[in-house]
Amino acid sequence: QVQLVESGGGSVQAGGSLILSCAAAVRTFSNYIMVWFRQAPGKEREFVGAINGNGGITSYADPVKGRFTISRDNAKNTVYLQMNSLKPEDTAVYYCAASSTGWGWRRVGDYAYWGQGTQVTVSS
Repeated sequence: QVQLVESGGGSVQAGGSLILSCAAAVRTFSNYIMVWFRQAPGKEREFVGAINGNGGITSYADPVKGRFTISRDNAKNTVYLQMNSLKPEDTAVYYCAASSTGWGWRRVGDYAYWGQGTQVTVSS
């Protein structure tokens, strides 16, 4: 069982930055691929990016490439989402998710473990 808790959301003006954190309660955090999704009002939850267990490989959705960076600290059981050059269309609830297998999965149904989400609001 994996418990995930996100933090760090808030309101920011366009062009600004935020960093989200996701703390995991799990025995061996490095065994898990960690993923960020987001869900804007009235839209489906969408993949944002992923990081593998040792942090050496990352993958991003096209809308956030070059602006968002995922990192992890396995000693702290925490994954981060650094968001720069934020745009109003980045406004959403951001969720972290975990999987012990399945690198490259980008569907909501592929992940059994989810956090409660944290709101990010970007104003123009």
